[in-house]
Amino acid sequence: MQENDKPVLIYSTFPSADAAEKTGGQLVDLRLAACVNIIPTMTSIYRWEGERQRECDAIMIIKTRKGCVDDVVAHVKGGHVYSNPALLVIPVEGGAADYLAWLAAETATE
Repeated sequence: MQENDKPVLIYSTFPSADAAEKTGGQLVDLRLAACVNIIPTMTSIYRWEGERQRECDAIMIIKTRKGCVDDVVAHVKGGHVYSNPALLVIPVEGGAADYLAWLAAETATE
């Protein structure tokens, strides 16, 4: 498997499940993601600009290939309401061969 074809997960957060669903739908429609999973509510506690914050966020896990990462990150950042959205790329070490083949096919470029 070539490096750009290796599967990755991208973890991100959004202010609401609706915002995550809008972006996630776009990523799938653009074939930048094979699938996105949205967990509608979590509590985030973090420091921002010197102050402790507590917010409710939605989690989005984006299933894609390494070759799509730059485009996914640019798309998410471009339409995100947060000035510094969480975007973490997590390599996938393995999985079911048929699922990984489907992921690659769904994110294949023409």
